[in-house]
Amino acid sequence: MAKLFAAIDVGSYELNMGIYEFGQNKMKVIDTLKYRLDLGTDSYTKGRLPVDKVEEMCRILNEFGRIMKSYHVTDYKAYGTSAVRETRNTKILLDQIEQRTGIHVDIISNSEQRFLDYKSVASKGRDFTKTIEKSTAIVDIGGGSIQISLFDKDKLDVTQNMKLGVLRLQESLSELDASPGKYDELLEEMIGSQMDVFEKLYLGGRNIENLIIVDDYVSPITWNRTKDSDTPGYITASRFMAFFDRIKEMNSDEFCRRYNVARENFNQVYIAATLIRSVAKTMGVGMIWAPGVTLTDGIAYEYGERKKLIVIDHDFESDIITCARSLSRRYNGDDKRNQTLENICMTIFDSMKKVTGLSKRDRLLLRIATILNDCGKYISMYNLAQSSYNIIMATEIIGLSEIEREIIAGVVKYNHVYLDYDIERTETSGRSEDVYMRVAKLTALLRIGSALDRSHRQKVADIKAKLADDTLVITVRTNKDITLEKGVFAKRADFFEEIFCVKPVINQIAKI
Repeated sequence: MAKLFAAIDVGSYELNMGIYEFGQNKMKVIDTLKYRLDLGTDSYTKGRLPVDKVEEMCRILNEFGRIMKSYHVTDYKAYGTSAVRETRNTKILLDQIEQRTGIHVDIISNSEQRFLDYKSVASKGRDFTKTIEKSTAIVDIGGGSIQISLFDKDKLDVTQNMKLGVLRLQESLSELDASPGKYDELLEEMIGSQMDVFEKLYLGGRNIENLIIVDDYVSPITWNRTKDSDTPGYITASRFMAFFDRIKEMNSDEFCRRYNVARENFNQVYIAATLIRSVAKTMGVGMIWAPGVTLTDGIAYEYGERKKLIVIDHDFESDIITCARSLSRRYNGDDKRNQTLENICMTIFDSMKKVTGLSKRDRLLLRIATILNDCGKYISMYNLAQSSYNIIMATEIIGLSEIEREIIAGVVKYNHVYLDYDIERTETSGRSEDVYMRVAKLTALLRIGSALDRSHRQKVADIKAKLADDTLVITVRTNKDITLEKGVFAKRADFFEEIFCVKPVINQIAKI
């Protein structure tokens, strides 16, 4: 039986809703609705939304609610992005929305939003898989910022966010005391300065063949003009450059008539096109693909994935891990050490899953903590714990929420310093008791695991673990001297036993 789902995006300049049908392992778009409402300009400049904008937003959401009922939608998900996220009174605003419309809106972090956009591209199936077989970049253009993600051998490798969003740039230009004739030059300078830094830090001379565009400005034009071709959404970089030159030559009225763009959207389309041109030129891409997807597509795709309503071919968890490994290498992390620690900790985690109360998602967070465990050494070997914590908190890992990033940072920090319960409770006081306990449990697991590789010489790479009643027997097969590892292990065993009421012991067996 088909299932109907609604996805709502409370965006920077539009409110969007998509109605989706799930059935026979497929996701189908039934209806889409868009209402233009500029929330970003007030949010980015004043930090709050005026009353009339809140009134209009609630009116639109009430209309969405009525449409959902008419379709007999059984489930929905509504997300607020940067325009709502960057208000100073976010919690008050969300409460007003729910009280007045009955629609619960969740705020998602930038990394979660971009991951959903990435999933919306993945929902294109074979086209997505075929495109990322070659070196590919995704430029995801929003109202407040853009995200550039690079693929290496079909795995997401690097992702970076920059405050070059269309509405943010538009507002910055309007604040400058410059003649209209200077706008092009100023816009290219603002974009170019950050692209130069990105090129030096992340491209490293690599050749990018394909560029995927995700935006609400240029993508619809590109898709509409190519949808009837043999390769809908695809255009060569040279054709795009020619399109950009035409925009510069036309006046706004002529452009809007020719490309069926609302007059009030012209400046945003032009800024988005300038961004795409700069990215494409910096990377030297040959082909550009505009799949014509939206955030609501990604929301629906993730819902279908979570509810097992559709078959997912791509391994998104692997992308998160790959990004974490890339981050570790940026800070001179030791791949061999990280892989050994990961193997130890995953073995212990899996043996303890019946008594920890931790989830599959927590297992992923622990994996990332093992990969980033020593990243702070790049800054300070003396102050490793706090340096590692600061690096993780300052770096977005696509696909993780802010809370999940805080959990990873806390676990890494308390693996290196004595865990003071009062301090930890203070640092997680704004979070739930569940977050506090997840930090404590994952810390206990990482502390035991890292003790078994204290020398960083991979002495106990061959490891098994078995839970028997209230004892965890960790069997290591090695002929090497592990006196150091046993000593550190013994010191950390008390905390592990306190958290889980399970005593960990080492059983060393000679390797034949």
